[in-house]
Amino acid sequence: MSTLAVINDFLSKKRLAIVGVSRDPKDFSRALFREFLKQGYDAVPINPRAEEVEGRRCLARIADVSPSVETALLMTPPEVTGTIVAECADAGLKQVWMHRATGQGAVNPEAVALCREKGIEVIEGYCPFMFLPRAAFCHRAHAFLMKLVGSYPH
Repeated sequence: MSTLAVINDFLSKKRLAIVGVSRDPKDFSRALFREFLKQGYDAVPINPRAEEVEGRRCLARIADVSPSVETALLMTPPEVTGTIVAECADAGLKQVWMHRATGQGAVNPEAVALCREKGIEVIEGYCPFMFLPRAAFCHRAHAFLMKLVGSYPH
């Protein structure tokens, strides 16, 4: 399956975990979390150091999510991503998106390999803002620029 098809399939699931959502309301991860909520997703925040995020109870681990989810967006430091992927595999998740806006993001080559080994579809990089319908103009412009330079997924 193409990366774009996996992205569209991921976004078709309206309940997901977002791992690594910051306690700081001004953090990028919070803006993305709010956008998922605004677009009608049942987003479950995961951060072991937070009790609530945007009025939702925040959970410490993916295993704490009930009812369970099939997908998780990882907004974690790359050195933590492998541990989170192992937790996702143990919880039976089918898809993992390792967020990247700039730099390495959450992407970790060993964690990508672990996803493949465990049969988890993985999206390596990209920012969901570019693919969510009705996203702000700047995110649509970013997607357009990626298309122009040939780095948009297909």
